[in-house]
Amino acid sequence: MSKVVVIGGGPAGCFAAYYAAQNGNDVILIEKNEKLGKKLYITGKGRCNVTNASDMDEILSNVMGNNKFLYSAFNDFSNKDVMEFFENRKTHLKIERGNRVFPKSDHSSDIISCLKRALDDEGVEIMFNSNVKELIYDPLTVEEKAEKIDPNSKYKKKKEKKKLDKIVKGVVLSDGSKILADKVVVATGGFSYQTTGSTGDGYKFAENVGHKIIEVSPALVPFNIKEEWVKSLQGLSLKNVSLRIMSPKNKKLYEDFGEMLFTHFGVSGPMILSASSNIKPREFENELHLFIDLKPALDEATLDKRILREFESGINKQFKNVLGHLFPTKLIPIIVNLSTIDADKQVNDISRVERLDFVKLIKNLPMTIVSKRSFNEAIITKGGVTVKEVDPSTMGSKVCKNLFFCGEVLDLDALTGGYNLQIAWSTGHLAGISC
Repeated sequence: MSKVVVIGGGPAGCFAAYYAAQNGNDVILIEKNEKLGKKLYITGKGRCNVTNASDMDEILSNVMGNNKFLYSAFNDFSNKDVMEFFENRKTHLKIERGNRVFPKSDHSSDIISCLKRALDDEGVEIMFNSNVKELIYDPLTVEEKAEKIDPNSKYKKKKEKKKLDKIVKGVVLSDGSKILADKVVVATGGFSYQTTGSTGDGYKFAENVGHKIIEVSPALVPFNIKEEWVKSLQGLSLKNVSLRIMSPKNKKLYEDFGEMLFTHFGVSGPMILSASSNIKPREFENELHLFIDLKPALDEATLDKRILREFESGINKQFKNVLGHLFPTKLIPIIVNLSTIDADKQVNDISRVERLDFVKLIKNLPMTIVSKRSFNEAIITKGGVTVKEVDPSTMGSKVCKNLFFCGEVLDLDALTGGYNLQIAWSTGHLAGISC
């Protein structure tokens, strides 16, 4: 029996602790908060999007980078395995639009309670309100170096850039006390939603033993918009619109179709969150141009005919009063002000040139992206411990023996839809069974 310390009581950490204990180990789970799964509690707007029921190829396609690293983890523990884990423990699930999986109760607390019961059943000791300050590690001895190559690893390379020259021995808590261990799993999460305890501790632990950290940035996060008129649309949701994001040099960075939301600072919603993860972080060093097509189903000629019909049915009416069938009420004064047409002008006096300019505005509503919002509003963190220094068949460090990583602390991120939690469950499971 080995003694295993798992740092972090989120989804990845809970699974690592559970499966390490099931593997016959003596496991201690250290959580800095007063309860498990504080970030998990608020995911999916408090409903917890547990995973996605699509086939695993679809799930892999929604991982933004390094998805090949996940082949082994996903193969060993798929979305079906996740669903079975909870169903077998009487936490029943349902599948909604987009194959998103939620607890039938719509309460994330039921998922967390299920995890707590599972940990208790396996005899995992949980230390709440406990903060790990640093890892304890030593240089590898001659004997340990001779044992360093895992003969079961499917991912051996002829030459590694960094040598496995250290061995983890335990952790030091913030009060100075030490917990010695044979193996340590770092499942501390990223930087997103820092109020839940995700303060980047794992990056420090990894760096201290020699791991490289890929620069972190907020992902699945809203945008700050320069134009003041956006604030007056706060709360307005647009569905079935398309967006296009361009660089200052007019290079297309992203396009999508779907739903978005105006906020007091800019824009959010599914399309915006996906854009924030798809566009490379360095692009946000400059202001970017965002264009919304309010009528993507209509080309310019067809849209012009539609507007003409509205004008004809509202003959002698003012321009500002004939747009009720085209746009949400809240948007009308904005689109009128942005157009080249006077709000009080009668529609029968509007020229063809003015009308065609209005068509172009509808198809290209312009905004300026100043920046992404902060980590505190990001659903996930992009960047983290480089996966090049982690064995994908075990989640074990290639730099420090008996050290493992799982979940968001790694340089892995995916789009919304339950994909990020699947990464957490699968990598947590693999780290646990490898201890």
